[in-house]
Amino acid sequence: MRQLGSWVASAGVGFVRACVVAAVSMLVPAVWAAAVALGIWWGAGNPWSWVAPFMLVCVGTLALSRPVCRIVRFLVARWTATVIPAGYRQAGQVTRMSTGYWWNGFSYERTRRDALMDQRWRVRWSDPATWRDLRFTGIAPLTAGVVASLPPAGVAAAVLGLGRPEPAARLLGALGAVVAIASAPYAWRPIKPVAVRFLRPSPAMALADRVEELTAQRADTTVAQAAEIRRIERDLHDGAQARLVALGLSLATAGKLMESDPDQARALMRHAQAGATASLAELRELIRGISPPVLSERGLVDAVRALALDIPLDVAVSADTPLRLDPPIESAVYFGIAELLTNAVRHAQASRAHISLTRDGTGIVAEVEDDGRGGADVRTGGGLAGLRRRLAVFDGTLEISSPPGGPTHVRMAVPCESL
Repeated sequence: MRQLGSWVASAGVGFVRACVVAAVSMLVPAVWAAAVALGIWWGAGNPWSWVAPFMLVCVGTLALSRPVCRIVRFLVARWTATVIPAGYRQAGQVTRMSTGYWWNGFSYERTRRDALMDQRWRVRWSDPATWRDLRFTGIAPLTAGVVASLPPAGVAAAVLGLGRPEPAARLLGALGAVVAIASAPYAWRPIKPVAVRFLRPSPAMALADRVEELTAQRADTTVAQAAEIRRIERDLHDGAQARLVALGLSLATAGKLMESDPDQARALMRHAQAGATASLAELRELIRGISPPVLSERGLVDAVRALALDIPLDVAVSADTPLRLDPPIESAVYFGIAELLTNAVRHAQASRAHISLTRDGTGIVAEVEDDGRGGADVRTGGGLAGLRRRLAVFDGTLEISSPPGGPTHVRMAVPCESL
């Protein structure tokens, strides 16, 4: 009985999915059929009887191809957990030149609106993904669309046939019901292999996207390194260097006063000792900002636990057996966790946080969750966007779930091997 109930549920879900696949796949052919019907209705004597349907077919196919393909990718990802990359080319920045004209990467335009419109159409027409989508809209109805139409067509045949008194019609209706019931759990499934085969980017496109991504990552890394060097120089110049210069002057003055005014010399020596202690503390803090000693000596897990003790939150840390990773990956994950905890204190107004460090089949997974007010998202130029770029250097990913009102859950995954 349980197996029968499971099969009935599977058949019901499959029937709904088959109807959805059939409707999406047949959307563009429906436009074609409407264009043909319009031409027939106008008649052969009307000069628009072939011009208007042709224009309707071209415009409708071009307008619907990309939305149809996006819906198919969404359905495949939702039903089968198979993500098909879109591979669409992204438009670049539109820049206003000193002459007053706007440069969109292809031509100069008088207004920003004209530059954006021209750029949008040029990118659309030059994008190989556009022609890939058009190809899919022609192939899908003849493959996955036909198969997905079996259950609804069988139900229609059953309703029409069983409602008539003729034996032949009843036989046809019974056959339609059998076809609908038998094919319902499976009729929607061909959409996955068809979509994977015809919608995924070609190897050349994937390689071009990867080269572009690596170029952007290299630029980001160069900028980040330059900014970090400037920060270190500024901290050394304004902090430790100034204190060391003052320390040298105090020692020189104390040496001159040693015979004439020993008390004043001893006071300067005590002041110099305090300055040396402060300089040492600043240098340690600077070194800790570059690479925490506990991270180098004891690994990621102990470094995160030490970090949790310094954060004004109730932080719990859970981890697998102590992990030792490549130093660059350890540093990226450590400072990523540090930034997330800082955001939890500064922006989310959280009171508790939980950090989880685990290993999966491909690498290290770090999850940070807080009970703050939520609303965190990746903004251009923001800290989370920078964190995502830093992880992308190692082919890592950043996933954020932060609904308004909280909680905020962030998952960082970096492929690597434990040492």
